[in-house]
Amino acid sequence: MRHLYVMRHAKAKQPSGNMNDHQRPLRKRGKRQATAMAPVLQRWQALEGQVYVSTAARTRETLDDIAAQLPERALINQLHLDDALYTFDGEEVLAWLKALPDELEKVLVIGHNPALVDLARWLDEATPTSLPTGSVLHFTLPDTPWSAMEQGCAELVGRLTPEEASYSLFKRLAPKPPDRKGSTSKQLRAMLTHQYRMVRALEPGVMAGVDTEFLHQYRVNLRRSRAVGESIRSITKVPGLKKMLKRLKHRARATSDLRDLDVFLEDIADTPPPLSSATYQGLQHWLQGCQRAEHQALCEQLSAPAYAEEMQNWQRFIASDDVSKALAKLTPKRIKAVLNKRIARHDEGLAALSSDSSDTALHELRKGVKRIRYLADLNPKRSKPFLTELKRRQRLLGDFQDLCTRQAWLSAFSESPDNDSEQKEECASWGASLEKSKHELRKEVLALSPLAR
Repeated sequence: MRHLYVMRHAKAKQPSGNMNDHQRPLRKRGKRQATAMAPVLQRWQALEGQVYVSTAARTRETLDDIAAQLPERALINQLHLDDALYTFDGEEVLAWLKALPDELEKVLVIGHNPALVDLARWLDEATPTSLPTGSVLHFTLPDTPWSAMEQGCAELVGRLTPEEASYSLFKRLAPKPPDRKGSTSKQLRAMLTHQYRMVRALEPGVMAGVDTEFLHQYRVNLRRSRAVGESIRSITKVPGLKKMLKRLKHRARATSDLRDLDVFLEDIADTPPPLSSATYQGLQHWLQGCQRAEHQALCEQLSAPAYAEEMQNWQRFIASDDVSKALAKLTPKRIKAVLNKRIARHDEGLAALSSDSSDTALHELRKGVKRIRYLADLNPKRSKPFLTELKRRQRLLGDFQDLCTRQAWLSAFSESPDNDSEQKEECASWGASLEKSKHELRKEVLALSPLAR
């Protein structure tokens, strides 16, 4: 089977002065786009074959910015600058492609539109008609000579834009948050609508799985939506709301293990653990396998018709008259009353903690802080010091939970039959050091003052 990767150059400047089209350099955003696509091309193994690039400045700079992210990979022996690819005619690119040597199994082409879109749709008519700047298409082709290609002979197996690979690029196109103006009910409806739009807009980036920030923001928006819904339920009854919130909770929980694995892998990459090279590599490989499996399961859920139906039902629900009536009852005074109850519950839980309290007790405290923070965000009159303190507590308790989840994953890895007794001892030793770190964090939690003062 052959693999063809088709990439449009990143965003370029418009010609000015004596500059012609061939000389157009990349814009700053184009450079960020190219940088974002480097891990995508690595993951897709697009840089393992031959790389053919148009001689235009914008295509050459696209490759340069990709290569700058891959210091360990020398592309010089694979790189071919070709004037024939500086074309906007799909027929010309097709003729060039058919003339490739038959021994080539993987080919990356960096060129121009509309030629690349025309070529892509000739290869597979299911290909979208749009190929934004910096985007990549991955086709598989039968193991026949390039010259024997026929229309429709390829299958599009991958498509990704820079805005789906990088959260920082996505933010420019993300739904804009609503203005905090008008009545409380109007603000809350706008907030719920915005969070729904964010969830749907984040889904492609979550499924791409290149930038873990997509998953984090996806979880945050689901949880905030649920927090608003729970606040409504605590004040007034809304038919069907309990069932809706249960589904939101289910969707958020479906991301928990993947998020924990993402954080664990990022942490050990930044700060290698006290393990031998063999054990560390074994742990990293095992965690990455778990991560791939969790991500695949999540992608299947997000692609299922049932998920789309749930999201559409939630959209219709928050736009319903029942929710309008309930939101009208959610006055600042009532929000404050519920918030005070949750603060009191938190302070009771904090006072009940001791050095012997279970990890679960601290996890419940963390969940309570999170709900208090989301509810406090609904009240713009809340003091900044109070919100800052909530964030500090949430971070402290989150660090404690991260240590607990790392212990759990480390224990599961240690029990793998592939590990020998020496590796198990290493894991046990590291697990013990994590327990010491938990003990220090536990002391910090016990030293916290009540929120109600």
